[in-house]
Amino acid sequence: MSMDLNAIKNRLQTLQNKKPGGNKEDRSKHFWKPTVGKQVIRIVPSKFDKSNPFKEVFFHYGVGNRSMAALTNWGEKDPIVEFVSQLRKTSDKENWRLAKKIEPKMRIFAPVIVRGEEEKGVRLWEFGKAMYMELLSMAEDEDIGDYTAVVDGRDILIETTGPETNGTMYNKSSARVRTKQTALSDNNSQVKEWLSEQPDVTTLYKKYEFDEMKDMLMSYLNPEAEAETSEDSESESPFVEETPKSTYSEPAPKKKSNFDEDEFDSLFND
Repeated sequence: MSMDLNAIKNRLQTLQNKKPGGNKEDRSKHFWKPTVGKQVIRIVPSKFDKSNPFKEVFFHYGVGNRSMAALTNWGEKDPIVEFVSQLRKTSDKENWRLAKKIEPKMRIFAPVIVRGEEEKGVRLWEFGKAMYMELLSMAEDEDIGDYTAVVDGRDILIETTGPETNGTMYNKSSARVRTKQTALSDNNSQVKEWLSEQPDVTTLYKKYEFDEMKDMLMSYLNPEAEAETSEDSESESPFVEETPKSTYSEPAPKKKSNFDEDEFDSLFND
């Protein structure tokens, strides 16, 4: 029996296109990102927490070759969080600087319907603290109130500018709530679908094991030792799977950390 070359070719293409966190097609299915210009959205009540549409998720950036969701998101101990806590118990300025650099950073996710793209269903809009404060302030305003209300809520206008006009290196968005109150949809079955079929952000990111994250932290603190290990591994076998590059812009430190392995482990035993 001969090999099915078509099946092999299809499998190879799948593996080549697969990246951490899903490929671009998977991401666009679950996430929405504002583009330069004006877009109108509706933040909808969350299926997972009807009292709050916003989900705060914490990530580690720059430790290892990729961003990692902190284990505290699942109510579990996180080695990097524990390490940061121990660093801050010292009086060393460098330790405090390192703690600030590797502590988990908050990102916020909200379920939204994009007007004009209703057929795509509910997607998650990811944003930072500044936009979060803006949206919370709107909800606190008694003249606006609950803009997520299904029957008499409000759409939100998102206006995004590019680096060439906003003076930064990134796109920058602002939000303005519409004065007119409207229904989420005139189609009741459509509303029921949007309220029941929503992506769960905690399932869209890989959950690393405690020891796995601890090893990546140690490699980050001692990059020279990691480089030596990598060279040894490459000399043993030419077939080394390429590690996807991080999107984090800041390079790993070139200097060897002051922490050796014994000191590193001891920080977990307060």
